[in-house]
Amino acid sequence: MKILIVSDTHKKNENYFKVLEMHHPDMVIHCGDAEGSEYALSAAAKCPVYIVLGNNDFFSDLPREITLNIGPYKVWVTHGHNYYVSMGNETIKKEAIDRGVDIVLYGHTHRPVIDIDDDIIAVNPGSLSYPRQEGRQPSYAIMEIDREEKVHFTIAYLR
Repeated sequence: MKILIVSDTHKKNENYFKVLEMHHPDMVIHCGDAEGSEYALSAAAKCPVYIVLGNNDFFSDLPREITLNIGPYKVWVTHGHNYYVSMGNETIKKEAIDRGVDIVLYGHTHRPVIDIDDDIIAVNPGSLSYPRQEGRQPSYAIMEIDREEKVHFTIAYLR
């Protein structure tokens, strides 16, 4: 199973559409700040799409957070701004552990991160529209669950 993880597209969706065509995912997870384009993002995908509320998603009825069961994994999806992710991911990782999930997916910082330790996996795909990491390349994450139900994460960049 291949899952496309994106965040912080901020209604600038061209790169999202490119990535969809490149990967043909089985599922899409958007970690917030779609800024009203959630219907366009969902319509373009030929698979289930889950989108959470970001700090710039004003007047939206999107859920603030969701928990999904994906294969054998319990996955918590949040934008992350309420967990101080701009200052690091320790608070969100602790919250994820307290919630009893295996994986937390979040955004907000526009900087990609894969942080795997014994207790929790934390992944931030960065931003496809307004990247802030060194080199400022648009980024996203791919989550794959293999036949043995082991999970693998990759950060990918558009050039």
